[in-house]
Amino acid sequence: MGAAHATPGVAAISSTQGVRHIPTRAVVSWVLYDLANTIFSMGVVSAYFSTWVRDQVGPLRADSVYGVITAISMGLIFIASPVLGAMTDRARRRMPFLVASTLICVCFTALLARGGFYATAVCFVIANVAYQAGLQFYDAMLPEVSHEGNRGKISGIGVGVGYLGSYIAIGLGMDAVLGSDDKPFLFTMIALFFLLFALPCFLFVKERGNPNPREVFSLRMLRESTSETLRTIRSGREYPGLVRFLVGRIFYTDPINTVIAIMMLYTINVAEHTGLTHDQGEETGKLIMMTAITFAVIGGFVWGWLVDRLGPKRTLNYVLYLWVGVFLLAAAVGIFGLPLPTLYVVACAAGVGLGGVWAADRPYMLRLTPPSRIGEFYGLYGMVGRFSAITGPLIWAIVTRLTINTFGLPPHVGQGIGVLVLLVLIAVSYVILQPVSDAPRDWTT
Repeated sequence: MGAAHATPGVAAISSTQGVRHIPTRAVVSWVLYDLANTIFSMGVVSAYFSTWVRDQVGPLRADSVYGVITAISMGLIFIASPVLGAMTDRARRRMPFLVASTLICVCFTALLARGGFYATAVCFVIANVAYQAGLQFYDAMLPEVSHEGNRGKISGIGVGVGYLGSYIAIGLGMDAVLGSDDKPFLFTMIALFFLLFALPCFLFVKERGNPNPREVFSLRMLRESTSETLRTIRSGREYPGLVRFLVGRIFYTDPINTVIAIMMLYTINVAEHTGLTHDQGEETGKLIMMTAITFAVIGGFVWGWLVDRLGPKRTLNYVLYLWVGVFLLAAAVGIFGLPLPTLYVVACAAGVGLGGVWAADRPYMLRLTPPSRIGEFYGLYGMVGRFSAITGPLIWAIVTRLTINTFGLPPHVGQGIGVLVLLVLIAVSYVILQPVSDAPRDWTT
């Protein structure tokens, strides 16, 4: 995983002071954190918390209830993201923030399903907020383990290896391993595996540090960081393409994150429509998720390689073309009653598309970001991702409630219509992003 022109055992990183050498173990450790947090996102957000909610409230209310809980958690991190980013720009190092957020997430994940419905919902909200905050800190550390010439490659490797964490998450819930009925123990094991694979990043990724640390925890910091963020948004011309990219990112992360979150519920409903039992549907859902994961691993490596050769913008365009096809086919499965195995085709294409989104848009964002404000700008990057994670589940909850509860359509048909509604957002994002250049900026002038 070393960079081009690396000496044995190190990755060569260019800097204004010459060439900075980072041990390969630092790159590997950074990549392993991507695997660690994917265990949480796939195991809790995408797979087992949604099925736990379904068991508690029933299939007719599961989509809307899960959508509201998720939207609440994302609303909180949406508000906090810019401030957290500004705090890490002021701090001596970002790593303590990553450690703290990870530990909070791990603790509250281990508490899931051990209390009543509302207690578990609160634990999920806290765990998801901490996970999302950690993801923001982690993304902002990409410059510590890469340079402009290999950033796509390192980002893509992170995505590809990261999705291996999904094998762990889904595998833990297979009947042959822990059994899907023991949710409290399952969530605890997910928490422990998250922590286990996060530890190397804490130990071996060494930051250059902030040469100009400032006060972090104060009301003055809060006021200054808020005003800086608002000034950045208002003065978008100083950072060409930034605001437009962030708006476009809302529109493509919104439907993609939502589909990831509801894929298990959708599969179960389609499976039950074909005559399978709920348990058989859940097992089928796990197999389909594993299929998507396999192709996401492949996609991360391939798209990362393409980013360094084609640039992040062209690569992201190709990824969005692929997602249009994915959404059309996924919607057709529910609306027209296509055979259940069609979802395996959807899973293959969606997996490749997932690897492409995250491999391309992290380097894309860095092209638009001045080095001195990476934390703040990744706060904005995270904020729009969180905004989309609020609106996506809410759109899904509204559409499925109208189609299933109000108009009386079967759940798989109502969800298929919901997928079509989300497809419109993909098309909007493509139109918004076309004027944004990904040419490298010279921030020294």
